[in-house]
Amino acid sequence: MELHQLRCFVAAAEELHFGRAAQRLEMLPSALGRYIRLLEDDLGTRLMTRTTRSVTLTDDGVVLLKEARALLAQADNLAVKFQARGRKQGAIIRVGAIDSAAAGLLPMLLSDFREQRPDVTVRLTEDKTIRLLPALLSGRLDMALVRPPQKPDKRLEFLFLLHETAVVAVPDHHPLASRKRVTVADLAEQPLIVPERRSRPHSHDLTMKLFAQAGLQARIIQIANEKQTIVNLVAAELGVAIVPRWTSRMAARGVRFVPLAGSDMNRLPLAAAWTRGARDSIRDEMLGILKASLKRYAREA
Repeated sequence: MELHQLRCFVAAAEELHFGRAAQRLEMLPSALGRYIRLLEDDLGTRLMTRTTRSVTLTDDGVVLLKEARALLAQADNLAVKFQARGRKQGAIIRVGAIDSAAAGLLPMLLSDFREQRPDVTVRLTEDKTIRLLPALLSGRLDMALVRPPQKPDKRLEFLFLLHETAVVAVPDHHPLASRKRVTVADLAEQPLIVPERRSRPHSHDLTMKLFAQAGLQARIIQIANEKQTIVNLVAAELGVAIVPRWTSRMAARGVRFVPLAGSDMNRLPLAAAWTRGARDSIRDEMLGILKASLKRYAREA
């Protein structure tokens, strides 16, 4: 019986849906099913009853779910504890950030932090929220700047930082490029490039909600995963995109970023996250510096 098998079982037991559980673990449903079957073979008992329409736990599955949660929590806490001990000796903090935070907030934070703690090495990881949060839980990161999920994991703590405003990325020679600001109505007939919802739900939903609020239908012509890819597609004149304002700090020849006006929904939340109950004086110091500087950061967002 392996920890990975237990993680697969817990995800499937909590979701009661193999597709959602596989998405949560970033794996294929077939692979998830294989790990659970191996776990059942190891234990010599059926844990789930599966049909084409439903997934239910057997009596043994209910018992194992409680024990597996406790065992995984113990394993995660143990990993965090020993990794924190190792970092304390080497004065290292591992920080994750989504791409727009890495382009905007993180450089300012690191500048302030290094003024006060030049002895600490900061190891950075840039990735999506759906990958940074599991890295926190497994002890591979000490803190992350993320989009807070709608249903936060109770094993994590979140500190809301600010809202990023959105802008519209348009090609240099686009008719909207010379505008001081645009509205969603101005984009009604424009081909839109949007992020894939599974990897960037906040940014994807922002575009959809802005159009719905205006009573308009978004004309989506392309879905892309990375913000740099989205900006490059705009530069190639394939469409326009609604992106966080800090995206404008990325290298973007041939692209103009025009403020988006006229909606209270034109905001994307940014939060700091860390593992609940994990003691870390370096992380706490970085959080303190971050809190003290939030007003200056907010002006840049």
